Amino acid sequence: MRINPSAEPVTRPLSARSVVLSLLLGAHPPRLPVRELVRLVEPFGVGGSTLRAALSRMVAAGDLRRTDAVYGLSDRLLARQRRQDEAVAPRTRAWDGDWEMVVITATGRGPAERADLRARLTALRLAELREGVWLRPANLARPLPEELTGVALTYTARPDEPVAELVSRLWPLDTWAAEARALLGRATGARHPADRLTAYAAVVRHLLTDPVLPPPLLPADWPGDALRAAYAGYQRELAAS
Repeated sequence: MRINPSAEPVTRPLSARSVVLSLLLGAHPPRLPVRELVRLVEPFGVGGSTLRAALSRMVAAGDLRRTDAVYGLSDRLLARQRRQDEAVAPRTRAWDGDWEMVVITATGRGPAERADLRARLTALRLAELREGVWLRPANLARPLPEELTGVALTYTARPDEPVAELVSRLWPLDTWAAEARALLGRATGARHPADRLTAYAAVVRHLLTDPVLPPPLLPADWPGDALRAAYAGYQRELAAS
């Protein structure tokens, strides 16, 4: 899990492309007519000509699909929307003490393949105990993808060491929580539409790195639920605008 080591959150100014993607990633279904996009992007300082140029580039790059005057997310970005939705409302189950373990068995992979596999395992909210050994508490209501069978073995395990010590080695929870609180303060305190969109874009990126651990393994006053509630409220606000 990659986290900014400073408690001060980092937000980035949003381009026309970022504004469009933020709006579509939060829309269900993720399709909007161009006239609606023109209206929605105006408060963020994006003019009509700038928007249309960005839309053309995004279609050419494979970010968007266009049907008549309606723009929707590509398959790749639909997958990103599903990950984002899962970050806001993760599906969990009661935890009985079991852990998921994934042991990488494939050899001879190049750097790009190894990096891609690490990214996929991290997206599954697994953490690396040592090279090639990934694990997490088995409290997520999701199966591991079948494509892992070609490169890894999967197990259900119970650690011998105290789980609190194991969790502290796998996830920097204090750092995550500190940044979450700082992001929450910045997002809820922002007033200008562009500032709010920028802040909440940083919020959802941070939520994607939440390990979503069982409550008994989390520190007291864990801010994950508060951050999710704030982002869900912002999504509802955008949908109603």
